[in-house]
Amino acid sequence: MWIGLALLLCAGLASSSLAQQHDFWGEGPKTAATPGQRTFNDNCAGCHGLDGRGGDKGPNIAASVLSDAQLSTIISKGIAGTAMPGFPDLSQRQIRAIISSLRTLQGKLEERTPPGDGARGKVIFFGKGECSNCHTFSGEGGFLGPDLSAYGSDISAKAIRDEILRPDRGARTGYQSALITTRNGNRLEGVIRNEDNFSLQLLVPDGSFHFLQKSDLQNIEHPSQSLMPTNYRERLTSTELNDLVSYLMNAVSAPHPASNPTQTENPTE
Repeated sequence: MWIGLALLLCAGLASSSLAQQHDFWGEGPKTAATPGQRTFNDNCAGCHGLDGRGGDKGPNIAASVLSDAQLSTIISKGIAGTAMPGFPDLSQRQIRAIISSLRTLQGKLEERTPPGDGARGKVIFFGKGECSNCHTFSGEGGFLGPDLSAYGSDISAKAIRDEILRPDRGARTGYQSALITTRNGNRLEGVIRNEDNFSLQLLVPDGSFHFLQKSDLQNIEHPSQSLMPTNYRERLTSTELNDLVSYLMNAVSAPHPASNPTQTENPTE
């Protein structure tokens, strides 16, 4: 009897252990899909993907900043003139479940809530922050750094702020900076875009390319530090940082500011 009971207990423990095993590709134990997930998968995932990040048939909706009411209208009525159909047969309970599932895919809702004023952030981007010296946003700005037009469209406000304030930022792949001295004493500073054993192409701050033969160069220095400043914590106030983050989250579509960027100074931390 005791042997039989022991075998039953072992079998039960083994079953429980298997049930708690983590998905090989995931970070936690597998759990059954919720009703909202199932409804989302049945009606939305075919175009927008199981993760909501879009595909060939539909756009990324995991980055949506629409309100619950706006999403509810779109789900029930669709969007005229597009491939987005309406689902009038879904009950309000099912629609709320879909929206809840989408919010889960997006991560915590507050993480995608702009922490400041995107319009003021735009002024900072093109002014005091000097971000546009290197970065382009919506077709305006510099060329030395990556285009940031879509950078903050699907990540949290905290992740954007942490990246701006990183003190140990290294040179990003494809954006290796260089200080070059030619044999005749000219000095050029910029970003190397193409390089082989005999030549290199250097992109300089004004957007022009210089094609250089290495045999004509006296020295090539490669700064280990990224061109992006690491002093934004001192350069910008907390309010200004929040505004800049909001702009990078695509929270504004106002025209390019013509006003003096110093007018956004806010001494209040």
